[in-house]
Amino acid sequence: MGSEFTVDAATLAWVSSSYLLASVIFLLPAGRLGDSRGRVWVFLLGTVIYTAGSLLTLLTASIEMLLVFRFLQGIGGAMIFANSVALITHLYPPGERGYAIGINVTAVYAGLSLGPFLGGLLTQFFGWRSIFLVTAVLAIPVLLYAGKFPAFLNERHHDRFDVPGLLLSSVFLFCFFVGLTLATTTAGLLLLAVSLVLGIAFYLVEKRQPSPLLPVTIIEENRVFAFSNAAALINYSATFAVAFLLSLYLQYIRGFEPAAAGTLLLIQPIVQVFVAPISGRLSDRILPGYVASAGLAVSAVGLFGFSLLTAETPLEAIAALLLIVGIGLGLFSSPNTNAIMSSVEPRSYGSASAMVAAMRSLGMMVSMGTVMVIFAVIMGATTVSPAIFPEFLVSVQVSFTVFFLLTVLGIFFSLKRNRTAATEA
Repeated sequence: MGSEFTVDAATLAWVSSSYLLASVIFLLPAGRLGDSRGRVWVFLLGTVIYTAGSLLTLLTASIEMLLVFRFLQGIGGAMIFANSVALITHLYPPGERGYAIGINVTAVYAGLSLGPFLGGLLTQFFGWRSIFLVTAVLAIPVLLYAGKFPAFLNERHHDRFDVPGLLLSSVFLFCFFVGLTLATTTAGLLLLAVSLVLGIAFYLVEKRQPSPLLPVTIIEENRVFAFSNAAALINYSATFAVAFLLSLYLQYIRGFEPAAAGTLLLIQPIVQVFVAPISGRLSDRILPGYVASAGLAVSAVGLFGFSLLTAETPLEAIAALLLIVGIGLGLFSSPNTNAIMSSVEPRSYGSASAMVAAMRSLGMMVSMGTVMVIFAVIMGATTVSPAIFPEFLVSVQVSFTVFFLLTVLGIFFSLKRNRTAATEA
């Protein structure tokens, strides 16, 4: 892409960021739309929009067009992910729901594992546009299945759509997103301050809306829902950048080729693929919060181990720590999602599902933003080179230390949720 459009790395970063930004902005509106207009309808419409965005990239003539089409894909992706877990939750009753959610989480992790590998192959042999052609083709079986969704999954309530909430949340999230990318500059700090004010205003406006995008009443009154989402946000904030940090560490400090580094990093998602359905099934038998709390504790052990990385850390130790973090994430994700979805009424499944996806996306943003801030403070704007490898290694250690402390905080929220759930039970 960089060669074809003659753009720098900072601009290329927006190819991913434009999708993520659109997804974050439209997750809550898409969930609310699913609750009021029908979840199957919104899910399928999102599939069509995502597919259209993929096909349009084949005709891209400039980087600006590509960013627009990626933003369109993000809107479609938000409509899909905001309603997918809601559909599963509505379809499977308690006692089976955790396992079904575990299968969904397994599919997500399998995609995250295979995506970079297959994307690299497609780009090398067929060009980068082939990636979007393949994603468009994958939408065909989903659309062909449209008529087989049970009718009750598409129930509608026709509530008034929260336009003020959409406008406020969009500007708030945009300022927060861009502010994070510029957090070490005056402009970035100003945008973060503006986002804080807008976030408070958004919350106050939502409290007065009869059908809000943000389920304020549920958050204030349902402690299991609130603490579970807080734990999810913290978990993704503490773990999403793990692969990014280790990839750089393995290449710069240990001299690995990118392919070799990527192969070693596959340990974590592969473990998650196997653990997620097991933990989901376990959460059908005992309070899911207990399983999720155990997952956070296991992840904390792995993150603490990574905070002690040196230039001589044995590769066997790194592999073992990846295994531990993979087990922790696998134990956490399915049960925590099960706890969130099982704590609300069917009428709010769409909003709850959107909150799950929103916490994941916001956590990804915070995780990468945290790393960028730490790198900027310790290394400055200097390109990573052998001369600053010691400072780079310190940056990696500090990042993992922050992530470890975040996970400990997440354990606190998760245990708080467990006490609440046990009292209600």
